[in-house]
Amino acid sequence: MAPVAHDSAKGLIRQTNEALILSAAERVFARAGFGGATMAAIATESGLPKANLHYYFGSKDVLYRAVLARILNDWLVPTHGIRAEADPRTALEQYIRAKMALSAQRPDGSKVFANEMLHGAPIVKTILSSELRPMVQEKAAVVQGWVDAGRMAPVDAVHLFFTIWAATQTYADFDVQVCAVLGCKRLSIKDHARATEHVVSLLLRGCGL
Repeated sequence: MAPVAHDSAKGLIRQTNEALILSAAERVFARAGFGGATMAAIATESGLPKANLHYYFGSKDVLYRAVLARILNDWLVPTHGIRAEADPRTALEQYIRAKMALSAQRPDGSKVFANEMLHGAPIVKTILSSELRPMVQEKAAVVQGWVDAGRMAPVDAVHLFFTIWAATQTYADFDVQVCAVLGCKRLSIKDHARATEHVVSLLLRGCGL
């Protein structure tokens, strides 16, 4: 095998294993919290040897930070469509639907992040101020521009994002409460679809869209 092809294969294996470990860690941290989670439990969940976890991430602390960073990154990607030249209704609807989809597909990620917030964000506090805050300021400026141009109803641009996060993430963070009220063991695809249409309609009407 040529060196370049060999390096490419090794890189693909690394990416695959890291993804397996991060997904497994997300599930274990959601169930056990940082204190209760162990590298052994995460290894079992991932189906990889414990040595692989230490090889790729070094320690539970490093792995936890990587999990949180991935969750936040995946939450920020859908904001890319919120641009000054975009249609406000289309851009906000796509963002809300993306957040609802993440709550349905990655509820454990939302729970891990929520638990970190409830404990004062000791690990991601720096990321919140260095990455999340500038992003919100940038996208809030876009929303304010739409408001000023009369393209949507007057809203507090920054607090709009807080409202979207609260409305969408509740279906992951408080799924037990939602299921208790709905009288089901777990939220089905139909339940999530119903919730999505409600949240999208409510928020867009609140924005005059």
